[in-house]
Amino acid sequence: MQRVLVLLLIICATSCEYFNAKKIASEDILKEELKTFNWSDVDTYPTFVSCDTLNTKDTKKNCFINTLSQHITSSLQEETIIVSKDINDTVILAFQISETGQLNIKDISINDSILVQIPELENMLFKSLNTLPKIYPAIKRNQPVKTEFKLPIIIEAN
Repeated sequence: MQRVLVLLLIICATSCEYFNAKKIASEDILKEELKTFNWSDVDTYPTFVSCDTLNTKDTKKNCFINTLSQHITSSLQEETIIVSKDINDTVILAFQISETGQLNIKDISINDSILVQIPELENMLFKSLNTLPKIYPAIKRNQPVKTEFKLPIIIEAN
């Protein structure tokens, strides 16, 4: 009987560590959670009102890109452009959508041959972007976030 009591006493004395709760700092929890994020992906891409009725993330992204491309294309088609040689080239428009839905141009990559033929092209692009409908920002974990895009714009003129 004494052996059983001694064994129980040893078990009780060493098992007290099991009841001690580890305290984890909130900073440690935050660091661990931040490691699990995929920072290059958003929950919802930026969107226009016309794209709100779509359900999936990819279709909303495609709608946003297509709406933006169509708006720029139609705006450029309204301009009177006279060229001496045929142009068939691509302009790369790098832009950022802020947390408030503001579109900011980061870079416009225009080939020199296009600039010689159409020196006002950059101003035409800025003008078309100033008339865009309201943009709703991207969402990540229920918070609006900045997103960056590169949009190729094909310039064809005869």
